[in-house]
Amino acid sequence: MLSFSTSWNARGKKSGGEIVREILDLGFDTIELGHGLTSPLVQEILAAKAELKFQVSSLHNFCPLPPEIMVDNPDCYEFTSHRPADRERAMRLTLQTIDMAERFKARNVIIHTGRIRSLNLTGELCQLVESGKFLSKDFARAKIAAVKKREAVGEQHIRRGLECLIEVADYASKKGIRLGIENREHYEAMPSEREFENFLQRLDAANAGYWHDFGHAQIKHNLALLDHAQWLDSIGPRAIGSHVHDVKWPFQDHRAPWTGEINFENLVPKLPKDCVFVFEIHPRTPREEIIASAARWKKLFGP
Repeated sequence: MLSFSTSWNARGKKSGGEIVREILDLGFDTIELGHGLTSPLVQEILAAKAELKFQVSSLHNFCPLPPEIMVDNPDCYEFTSHRPADRERAMRLTLQTIDMAERFKARNVIIHTGRIRSLNLTGELCQLVESGKFLSKDFARAKIAAVKKREAVGEQHIRRGLECLIEVADYASKKGIRLGIENREHYEAMPSEREFENFLQRLDAANAGYWHDFGHAQIKHNLALLDHAQWLDSIGPRAIGSHVHDVKWPFQDHRAPWTGEINFENLVPKLPKDCVFVFEIHPRTPREEIIASAARWKKLFGP
């Protein structure tokens, strides 16, 4: 299934119907509701569904945007937070997203688990790469130090996240909704690629799987934190869906496919054939680039 996220065009003074029509005009008939949609926009999109005859593949947590959050921020509340009130709020909002997915007859909700807020590891590594020191001795030392700091405190955050998500997954299962745990671009994010398989095993939910973000994985590839192809060889069978966007070296992501460096021809076959593929594209991307990329995608991989 090929879908398209409202992240491309949900900004500005548009109605829900206008957002959907612009996406349908690109040639898509299935959409993902992104995490930046306010409650009125979500209700307008729901009202337009019968008239415009589109399908909804997925909702990205939190959807709708919490009323107290003024800007698009999917990490405003995290399951890994040391604050019990924030974890409780994250759970409550996620259950609301699951309820909304049921109303849209969407099968998937994409989840950000959280981050280790006390660490700032990715920023230093990115600065070294951007200053031309990729794979230098300075970079190697910084990466080793980052791994040691990350490994020392990871487990307590994993436990917090699992405590929340076990309950969330059970609620979603009763409604026939799958949870896609998304890989993130930050090394501080939970779970890391090293932790992912064990995280899913400990979650132990038949309706929870991996959600692969091509751009996020490529950024970590460009930081020498993983090998993109090898990672998909390992985790690919657990994937239920993906966010599709390209990356221009080193970290310019959310580009239209084939306008960056990702080898989609090599990577896409590593995912299950029934995987959901969602174009998640930056708002400034011209519609002509999107149309051309979608046409090439359908030619190579089908609709």
